[in-house]
Amino acid sequence: MLKVLFGDKATNCAGMTRRSALQVGGLGFGGLTLPNLLSARAASSPEISRDTSVVWLWLNGGPTHIETFDPKMTAPKEYRSVSGEVKTRLPGVTLGGHFEGMAQQADRMTFVRSFVVPTSSHNRGAFWVNTGYKQGSNRPSLGSITSRVRGANHPVSGMPTYLQMGQIGFNTDAPIIPGPAWLGKAYGPFTPSGPSRENMNLTTEVSRLEDRRSLLKGLDKLQRDVDANGVMDGIDGMNHQAFSLILGKATQAFDLKREDPRTVDKYGGGLGQSLLTARRLCEVGCGFVAVSLQGWDMHGNVAGGMNSRGPQVDRAVSAFVSDIHQRGLDKNILLVISGEFGRTPRINKNAGRDHWGPLSTLALAGGGLNMGQVIGKSSPKAEVPAGGKVGPQQLMATIFHVLGIERETSFDDPAGRPIPMLGTGQPIRGLI
Repeated sequence: MLKVLFGDKATNCAGMTRRSALQVGGLGFGGLTLPNLLSARAASSPEISRDTSVVWLWLNGGPTHIETFDPKMTAPKEYRSVSGEVKTRLPGVTLGGHFEGMAQQADRMTFVRSFVVPTSSHNRGAFWVNTGYKQGSNRPSLGSITSRVRGANHPVSGMPTYLQMGQIGFNTDAPIIPGPAWLGKAYGPFTPSGPSRENMNLTTEVSRLEDRRSLLKGLDKLQRDVDANGVMDGIDGMNHQAFSLILGKATQAFDLKREDPRTVDKYGGGLGQSLLTARRLCEVGCGFVAVSLQGWDMHGNVAGGMNSRGPQVDRAVSAFVSDIHQRGLDKNILLVISGEFGRTPRINKNAGRDHWGPLSTLALAGGGLNMGQVIGKSSPKAEVPAGGKVGPQQLMATIFHVLGIERETSFDDPAGRPIPMLGTGQPIRGLI
């Protein structure tokens, strides 16, 4: 909700009071106003670098590691990738058959083939990967930690530090999986496609172009009215940033009509436009953007599932990786691709694969890390790691490194006890 009030009482020469000039709705944070959230950044460390960001592509449901990044075509038929494989630019390295675009970007990516999640439960796995700890430990997510360290909003653009597009996890536990825990609601994810959309009237549903055009026309008119009446003169800093978020950088970031049409076409629709939006959000101050793609719980017909999901990921990711390199952002933005676990190595009776925590894969690009390699390896049938085991804590430590978050970072819990955000995990060997 955005209200600009032109009242008759206690007005200045422009017909407006400074106090009533601006009201900004609650942005989905339990009634907290945007100026309140901007004020929360005061708790952050001014030394933390704000020029790096993470875009986390979450494949919700548990992506098959065999049909994605570890095809195992030398294994028995019932184990190997049902979609075949494609050669990459890395000698001897192949990906699943749907990933021809990513294969051409493989020298700019790293694939981890030995990622282990200590559970085969959707929500428990999602909690492990997003927090580094088991579910029930009341731990904040990586995005919320980033928000707490850097501040809930960028100090210049006002953009939320932590933004989420799409659901992570399943069932009733889903809303808490990417949450702030006891850090507080101010550090939870801003979800422009969720309840906050009603308050802010911004949307990441890029297919709804008519709604977007109406919004942008209205905001453009409001901006002109504000400039003409001098509303911005003398309002306090938090309200100034709040107003800028609504009328400035945020509007531009979500408006893909401002993007080169050739770039928009390169990304494609659906997921592609979400990742393009994520890149634009990072450019204006988002520190952690989570993008979720549903449909990876492929208990049956994994071939059909991959026919639907694989090309979307391939086009969007290959465009994203190429794009950040062309823009010189490959040291500033880290792309992480994961889900909550892998899938059973052996095809089941329904031609699908079931839940499998003992092994999955990761794909990463950018972040100033060492790219163009495969880290770790799996057993001959892709059942367990055969070397270079990587767990959620190591992934978490790697992300800390990219974002400039000290490994020793801790915050007091409600009882006043200092709780370290990271345990014993070290960054993934070979990436740093």
